[in-house]
Amino acid sequence: MLRPEEREEIRSLIEREVIPAIGCTEPIAVALCVARATELLGNRPTKIKASLSSNIIKNAMGVGIPGTSMTGLPIAMALGAVAGRSEYELEVLREVNDDSVRLADRFIASGGVSIELKADAPDKLYIEITATDESGTEATAVISGGHTNFTYLAKGDEIILDRRGSDGTTENDDDCSLSLHKVYEYAHTTPVEELRFIMESARLNQAAADEAMRRQYGHSLGQLMLSDRAREMMGDTTFSHILAYTSGACDARMGGAMVAVMSNSGSGNQGISATMPVLIYARERNATDEMLIRALALSHLTVIYIKQKLGRLSALCGCVVAATGSSCGITYLMGGDFRQICFAVKNMVANLTGMICDGAKPSCALKVTSGVSTAVYSAMMAMAGTSVTEMEGIVDSDVDVTIDNLTRIGLKAMDHADAEILDIMLGKQNK
Repeated sequence: MLRPEEREEIRSLIEREVIPAIGCTEPIAVALCVARATELLGNRPTKIKASLSSNIIKNAMGVGIPGTSMTGLPIAMALGAVAGRSEYELEVLREVNDDSVRLADRFIASGGVSIELKADAPDKLYIEITATDESGTEATAVISGGHTNFTYLAKGDEIILDRRGSDGTTENDDDCSLSLHKVYEYAHTTPVEELRFIMESARLNQAAADEAMRRQYGHSLGQLMLSDRAREMMGDTTFSHILAYTSGACDARMGGAMVAVMSNSGSGNQGISATMPVLIYARERNATDEMLIRALALSHLTVIYIKQKLGRLSALCGCVVAATGSSCGITYLMGGDFRQICFAVKNMVANLTGMICDGAKPSCALKVTSGVSTAVYSAMMAMAGTSVTEMEGIVDSDVDVTIDNLTRIGLKAMDHADAEILDIMLGKQNK
């Protein structure tokens, strides 16, 4: 049984990891870092230099920036300088308007933005911004290890914050220890009023999906999934609605809609994939508010647990991890117990492990759809008492070891793949 202090630690962990974000979190984190450096400087810089880890560059190259019709890092950086507010964290560009976009355009045209790869970055999520004003004064801000985790702040020779370890990595002592059973127990037994805050994820992510149905964003996969042709192929079913509204919310986010989504572990797509399948299934099956709340808590906390082990950025697509969470949530709504939830996790790991992350972009909606469709299949198998066994692939009889095996693939086996993916992406830019 969870102790009261463990429940408090877990709630605090969820509140840190499940937060609103406007736009793709990698370019937005860069904009946040620029905004903080600009605030340290005390006036608008004339030059901004970004030194970024390869994973940040990979995830920021092809995604739409909210409030603009543009993609990529230069506009995100320029907007961070002219309109960013660091107090808004991952909603840093909340106040962007047409005037600030014009100012940002001029800033880019003046040659004020430069970007380089930080080859020796101490973390896969590493952002270092140096902002310089016309007098030559410099301010530096560093984010490392988490999208809003500032580890170094300085203006000139004055160091304001330094939380870097001796090897340059981030000092981090705020993660509580989880297991899948602990995740299940927290979601299943905590008084429901203490979990009700998780419903904000349903409100925000549903609003993003609704926005995607009103306008064209990205590849408009969500709209396509509700078209007459899709209905002819798939019917007008709960399953098709799960695919449509989950991919639609991703369409809006990756297409640059000025809407907030509820992220999970630093990713809006992870937050969407952890939320929308559970919400749609619950709504269309007339689940009680309590069941929905508990299922959402289970889904989001499962994602947090796996991402604690995997890291925020890797060569493994985060949509796979998030869909594993939603499969657990759907299994719970179907009446599944802990054993069946373990089955759902094993089924997900057996199927989707190895799906690469080739950067944040509009076509992420396709991967989201692949993940959540598998989430439904895996839940159905689990409820039928069917699970991939320890005799098959990387699945282990112990569900936590199965998750460890998944993260070993993402952390170790796919490191070379990550470098090759970035090389291919940068090669296209240089043609």
